[in-house]
Amino acid sequence: MQKALFLDRDGIINIDHGYVSKIEDFIFTEGIFELLRLFLDKAYLLFIVTNQSGIGRGYYSEDDFLRLTSWMLEEFKKREIEIVSVEYCPHAPEEKCSCRKPEIGMIDEILAKQNIILEKSWLIGDKQSDIDLAHNATIANTIAIGERKIEKATYTFKTILECKEFLEKNKDIIAP
Repeated sequence: MQKALFLDRDGIINIDHGYVSKIEDFIFTEGIFELLRLFLDKAYLLFIVTNQSGIGRGYYSEDDFLRLTSWMLEEFKKREIEIVSVEYCPHAPEEKCSCRKPEIGMIDEILAKQNIILEKSWLIGDKQSDIDLAHNATIANTIAIGERKIEKATYTFKTILECKEFLEKNKDIIAP
C-alpha cells in the first residue's frame, strides 16, 4: 500500500489563465517542482486529477489536451519527478458525469490500478470542488491554495510557494 499526492492542474501545477490548452500558455507555478520533490522524498506517488471542461465545451480538443499533458510530463521527467498518471474529466458540467470533481470517478480510476492508502494521502487544489472530492473519496489530508474561501481544508495557503516553504519547515506533517 502506498501514500499518494493528488494534484489539481490549473491553479496548482500551472498558472490558471482559463482553459489552458497550449504549451506557450502553460506556466508552472513558482515552487511546484520543489513541493513535489518534498512528497517524493517521503515516498508518495503523484497523480493529477483535473476537470477539463474546455474539451466538452469545444474550446480545445482532447488531442490538444493530450499534447500539452505529454509535454508537461516530459518537463517533470527532466526534473526527475514522475507523475504516475493524469486523470481528467473532459465533460461539460451539464453532462452530470461521475468523473467531474467533486464526484470521485477519477480517484476510482486510480484506485482500480494502484494500491493507495487514502488515510495517509493528500490532495492539493484551488477550488471547493477539489477539497470536496478529497472528502467524498476519503482522502484524509487537503491543502487549499489561493485567495478563495474554501471550507474544510486541512491547510490553506495563498500560493504553492508558501505551501512549499511551510512543508519544508514542517516535514513531519507529510512523514509516514
